[in-house]
Amino acid sequence: MPSHAGHEENDDNEFVKEYLGDFASVRSIVREALPFQLIATFGGVTSGIILSGMTDELQMIPGLIVIAPAVLGMRGNISSTLGSRLGSAIHMGLITKIERNPELINNVSGSLLLSAIMSFILGIMGHYITIAFGLESAGALTLTLIAVIAGVSSGIILSFVAVLLALGMFRFGFDPDNVVTPAIATIGDIVSMLMIFIAARVVLAL
Repeated sequence: MPSHAGHEENDDNEFVKEYLGDFASVRSIVREALPFQLIATFGGVTSGIILSGMTDELQMIPGLIVIAPAVLGMRGNISSTLGSRLGSAIHMGLITKIERNPELINNVSGSLLLSAIMSFILGIMGHYITIAFGLESAGALTLTLIAVIAGVSSGIILSFVAVLLALGMFRFGFDPDNVVTPAIATIGDIVSMLMIFIAARVVLAL
């Protein structure tokens, strides 16, 4: 029995060493994360460029400038958390491919529901906080409609991207925890800003 226990302990030690070498060493973390961090920085600048091109929308919809950063922050928080949960589930073997997997469905559904709830709250808060500071607002309905359209549409897109990235990176030998979060944060900023622009245009056309 002691010999068998010792053999299992050696196997565990080998597994830990292999894991540290493949996924958790400083070298592997920096090698995998650095390119995506650089891309994330570029993505932040890109979203700023999109915002700078929304001059007309910002003037015609008072209060839009107040909710825009909040939409980006909310989207990044929810989608990045989804990416982290997917990475953990993949490491545990709970998700191996895109299929009707309860773990996958629950994670994505929960993320989308959070997006809808928080977008609704954000629109209302944006209106009343803007008014409280003595600034002009386009109205609770207008800001809420923009926040919900932008938040939910970008949530759908980013949920799909998060699933593909997490599974794809793992299959190619990357640790999803090092890659998915910064990648989603970058893509999320760009997608969310584009969706805010489109939502603003839709609301103005109504």
